[in-house]
Amino acid sequence: MEYREFRRQLGKADITIAEMADLIKLNPKSISNYSKRGTVPSNLAVIATLMGHMADNKLDFKEALQKIEISPNRIRGGAKSGQFGGHKNKEN
Repeated sequence: MEYREFRRQLGKADITIAEMADLIKLNPKSISNYSKRGTVPSNLAVIATLMGHMADNKLDFKEALQKIEISPNRIRGGAKSGQFGGHKNKEN
């Protein structure tokens, strides 16, 4: 889906990228970064389209999403305390 259409669907749903990110437990920057590519992945396209369609039909998509136990994605690039590059730090 083109990013422009993605934003249009969110507009139909009267929701911002930050609000969508909060509902589906993603970082808002992860979503808005797709504007540089010009397209969004199909999973986000499906969610935005369903939100837009539900809003058009006066159905509360926020309530439906809040009933789902969504685990946030693991933060990438961060090492565990005491580790570097996935290996325990060794003291000399």
